[in-house]
Amino acid sequence: MFIGETIALFVALSWTATALFAEVASKRMGSLPLNTIRMSMSLILLALTLWIVMGTPWPRFADGGTWLWLALSGIVGYVIGDYCLMQGYILIGSRFGQLFMTLSAPTAALTGFFLLGERMRPLAIVGMMVTLSGIAISILSKKTSSETGHSAPLYLKLPGKGVFYASMAGICQGVGLVLSKIGLEHYDAALSTAALDPHFVPADAPLPMPLFLSVPFAATMIRASVGLVGFFAMLALFNRDWKAKLGHALHDRKAMWCLLGATIFGPFVGVSASLLATQYTSTGIAQTLFALTPVLILAPAAWLFNQKISPREITGALISVAGVALFFIEIP
Repeated sequence: MFIGETIALFVALSWTATALFAEVASKRMGSLPLNTIRMSMSLILLALTLWIVMGTPWPRFADGGTWLWLALSGIVGYVIGDYCLMQGYILIGSRFGQLFMTLSAPTAALTGFFLLGERMRPLAIVGMMVTLSGIAISILSKKTSSETGHSAPLYLKLPGKGVFYASMAGICQGVGLVLSKIGLEHYDAALSTAALDPHFVPADAPLPMPLFLSVPFAATMIRASVGLVGFFAMLALFNRDWKAKLGHALHDRKAMWCLLGATIFGPFVGVSASLLATQYTSTGIAQTLFALTPVLILAPAAWLFNQKISPREITGALISVAGVALFFIEIP
């Protein structure tokens, strides 16, 4: 009973751990070295997973259309989105960074409307406004004049550059999600062309899994492959001493252990568990529980990083999550 809901809550906890590990690692080694190494680790774990469940360490049955759309998703969601996310962690921290990730829900809804012709329900539009309101409550504050005792106009209490990067991360995740959906549709079409049933189980896999469960891992590997190429290219282009930066990052034990934790709890455990959660509960319930990360991260961030969290920030995070929940409520 409540198996799916329990797994979905575990996913939110897993992504909370990912954000905390990534904040420490990104501040020690920088965004580009971190993402380059993280994508390398992810590919190793994904290749091992694919070999176990599909019998080969690369995406089987994927055609050109599948690679194209998932590659675009990798560029938007990983190369641009994850770069901005780690820059956001460096500038404003993981708890505010995760708050801005709630922007992915309204962005995905808008992108789906324009690219896929998906219907925008009135409640989803309300959800967008509620999500934006929650973020505004968390990041805006008032200064009280010491001379008059009156409150001054609202001001942004975070660095503007950090807000920009975190906002771009949330937006890119939403767009990347829709591009991934299109890529998975092409993957399904490729399986149909090859006359393969979604419940087909590869006989040559050590621990075979039906295709409808293993294909998302294959899709993630395509995205991660493009992500690795993109991050490595950016690292080499933007840093003349990129070898030294990469070497320094690899020799930073604390950063590497944190990066390993972020990789395991994020692309590996988090993604796997999220796929499993949707098998046991509705997508709406699962996505709403996944979105609890901005709330769950508040207590450990305060404890680990000695951060003061105001009631206003807690309220803003809760409102943002409530806004995300509105996207998935179905009115009979």
